[in-house]
Amino acid sequence: MTREGRAKAAANLSSQGIDGLVAIGGNGTFQGATLLYDEHMIPTVGVPGTIDNDLYGTDFTVGYDTAINTAVEAIDKIRDTADAHDRVFYVEVMGRDAGFIALDVGIAGGAEYIAIPEIEENFEAIRQKLTTGGRQRSSIVVIAEGCFNGGAVDLARRMSEFVHLHYRVTVLGHIQRGGSPTARDRVLAAKLGSAAVAGLLHGELNVMAGEINNKVVLTPMRDTWEKKKAVDNSLVELSQILSI
Repeated sequence: MTREGRAKAAANLSSQGIDGLVAIGGNGTFQGATLLYDEHMIPTVGVPGTIDNDLYGTDFTVGYDTAINTAVEAIDKIRDTADAHDRVFYVEVMGRDAGFIALDVGIAGGAEYIAIPEIEENFEAIRQKLTTGGRQRSSIVVIAEGCFNGGAVDLARRMSEFVHLHYRVTVLGHIQRGGSPTARDRVLAAKLGSAAVAGLLHGELNVMAGEINNKVVLTPMRDTWEKKKAVDNSLVELSQILSI
């Protein structure tokens, strides 16, 4: 949003008698909300709503649980055809800069390998995983869209020189953004939405309502994108153990 656009938005809020704003979204939304506050003193509290789960200040974002359940359901179906036809499937999930979706989905779906942006790309490790030690003939590799220059398509093409099995690429794409919300997402949205309104009523300014260790917390909105949220290293280790 341009400076002129923000000024117009502030004027519209004022003309409608709106003196506080609940911003629902990810880092782009919160950056815009912060500018509205800095330039026009619009009281704002954020609610983390992004399937990427990459916002600092909350364990989970609204929409994440629905997205990973949608992806796991798809991978379960893909596993059936992979086993039936002895194929390698490269499944690309969302996560340009963060591997939360790929990591959870890969573990839940029993992937033979999971590639995420937080871990250095290792083509050789994938090749060995798929070809060494009597590897089962059908395999599933889960790739976050931010990995390898061309995502799953590029990885599959390069890997076909070493893995002499039929392969398919499935890009789940925006299917992860739709669907009926899970119960967990609905409860989280209710808790954080309520906390956001309470924050506005109590004069909390330019913060995000999140949940950490099952407790609602307020985090300065700028921290949500300036500070890096790390993936759980224990889950990375678990994924490597389970794929042996």
